[in-house]
Amino acid sequence: MDRLRPLLAAEETPVYVVGGAVRDAVLGRANHDIDLAVPSGAIALTFRLANALGYPAYAMDVKRDVGRILVLEEGTTLDIARFRGSTLEDDLLGRDFTINALAMPADGHSIEDIIDLHKGLDDLATKDIRVVHEHTIADDPVRALRAARFSVQLGFRLTAETRAAAQAIAPTLPERTSAERIRDELSQLLSVDEPHAGIALLHELGLLAPALPEIAALDGIAQSSPHHEGALQHTLTVLRYLAQIERLVDGRPVTVTWSEEVEQLIKPYRTELCEHLDKSVDGGFKGRLLLRWGGLFHDAGKAATQTIDPDGRIRFTGHDEAGADIAGERLSSFGFSNEAVRRVRHIVGGHMRPLYLTQDGRLPSRRAAYRYYKTLHEAGQDVGLLALADHLATYDGIGGEQDWKALLATIRVLFGTYFEDYEQTIAPPRLLDGQAVMELANIPPGHEVGRLLRLLEEAQAAGEVSTRDEAAVFIQRHAGR
Repeated sequence: MDRLRPLLAAEETPVYVVGGAVRDAVLGRANHDIDLAVPSGAIALTFRLANALGYPAYAMDVKRDVGRILVLEEGTTLDIARFRGSTLEDDLLGRDFTINALAMPADGHSIEDIIDLHKGLDDLATKDIRVVHEHTIADDPVRALRAARFSVQLGFRLTAETRAAAQAIAPTLPERTSAERIRDELSQLLSVDEPHAGIALLHELGLLAPALPEIAALDGIAQSSPHHEGALQHTLTVLRYLAQIERLVDGRPVTVTWSEEVEQLIKPYRTELCEHLDKSVDGGFKGRLLLRWGGLFHDAGKAATQTIDPDGRIRFTGHDEAGADIAGERLSSFGFSNEAVRRVRHIVGGHMRPLYLTQDGRLPSRRAAYRYYKTLHEAGQDVGLLALADHLATYDGIGGEQDWKALLATIRVLFGTYFEDYEQTIAPPRLLDGQAVMELANIPPGHEVGRLLRLLEEAQAAGEVSTRDEAAVFIQRHAGR
């Protein structure tokens, strides 16, 4: 704002900082999204400021006169919009909650300069999420999801009127709100420090079933030992542990009994894991968000696959594959990119694999690690982290020491193979091409060529073949089998 004020002072029309930036300034919270509001000419102002500051800008919404400036090196965005109405008073009346219906002249410096027409400062002091007026949520139902997010993100309470308004619109949410807007609100909710609390609040408000019916369907699905919770509560507990594990990946402290062991597992690969989680896939969806979506849907297939044996044992055979299909359909309907959907499908469909790899009491072989990543690709890293959270949630802690140590050892091998031996074990260099295979096996182009090349690659990954001559012998031995 210090850099902006001299430029804004030269404008003929007044400029106001509005919404979350003012709220977070009062709360002393960092905010990287600054919203400015002007009576008119917002896009034109956007490009004047961008030119003066030397930052890229674009028109976000020509009809509504909204522009955006990207301050890339600071990870900050400046959104400049025309008033929602003819006056500042109209603009603030059209906002969602009183704590966001705050404005400050661009030359303001203190809390005394804040324009507060709806007692938002009082609600900040009492930590209340209150609608600006009785039709706030009915006018835009996605605000019900937003209320839950702010409640969890800020640690605030929903007032009785806000809670009632959210519950009232819940049944109509999918019909009155675009799938993309629901996706964006849910994604922000999943990105808070305690995502499990946000999903639990949605369920309490009756919003989970209309927004995510597949997750709400887990309520009431019982599970046998060693699980100590039903399927829905287990999912929430997985999200809680997953958020803690992510903090360890980021190098932030977590004071729990198991954190030191997980820290030792993660530490050698922290840089690589952070890069993976922070990298965006097509559509701009970051890896850590997709991991959270994977955690949310990891057991989504249990409602459809539950069976009960005569002795009362509850099973969920194939729930991982069923869950991958369910997650893929829901995320596709939300408008996630194909790459993002594929990543989450791999996370959900593969979340049991580390457990399976521990069951024979041996560490994964090179062949097993190759097959793991051949199936899951980059999501193998996510699955390793999710498997830790799933185990901790199942036992509400580490459970039996032997099983916990075995899981840690398995994931350590999988991570080590990927980060330290990728070119030899995960993606070994091709020793023979398709033409060479056809000549050696005396076969025409077709599926058999691809099969032999895949077998050869796996043999290389396992350390059974390392030279071109050995590869030739291998192809001749396996041709026609």
